[in-house]
Amino acid sequence: MAKDTTSLQDILNEKKYGFNAKADSIKKQVYAEGIQAVIDAKITKNALQVGSKAPDFMLKNASGSRVSLYDELENGPVILMWYRGGWCPYCNLTLRAMEDMLPQFRDGGAQLLALTPESPDNSMTTIEKHKLSFEVLTDNDNAVAKTYGVVFQLTEEVKTYYENGFGLSAYNGNDKGELPLGATYVIGTDGIITYAFLDADYRNRAEPIEVLNALTQTR
Repeated sequence: MAKDTTSLQDILNEKKYGFNAKADSIKKQVYAEGIQAVIDAKITKNALQVGSKAPDFMLKNASGSRVSLYDELENGPVILMWYRGGWCPYCNLTLRAMEDMLPQFRDGGAQLLALTPESPDNSMTTIEKHKLSFEVLTDNDNAVAKTYGVVFQLTEEVKTYYENGFGLSAYNGNDKGELPLGATYVIGTDGIITYAFLDADYRNRAEPIEVLNALTQTR
């Protein structure tokens, strides 16, 4: 049987096309304006870039254990990624794709840490649903994400859709209407960022094979 060579972005695009086919014009416009607001705020430009020193942090995983970035870096490079929440289909597709690549990441000596603003109970649900075997850490109020510069403010229109659709504030434990980009970094053992994927459009994510390739150039 031929190996499936479908890229993550192809899968995400299929989800996007499905949304565009079903959603009404007002909802599509509101979401498009939400993405444009992130572009206008220059979030991707002002976020930490390749060559920057990654700030250390200590966060709890879904079971309550504390995980420190710099402690993990003592064992090898770290892939640091953000997902918006288990309510986000694009995030879920990305988490599964990264899980599939996890053995190769680990063969390269790297650990994968996923940060999310959703509560530990919700992140545990995400972990169990998608059978994730890497660390998922709750970043309350996006505190760590803010130190990396990857947080943005939802427009009021998008916030209303999210609140009415699935209850964003219940997922995050606040009603601030802030979310992280679907950002991914590769961080070397010296704490320096060697790869950065930053995109204002939440439907675009780092390709797992590109992250793997970045690891070969990271010590």
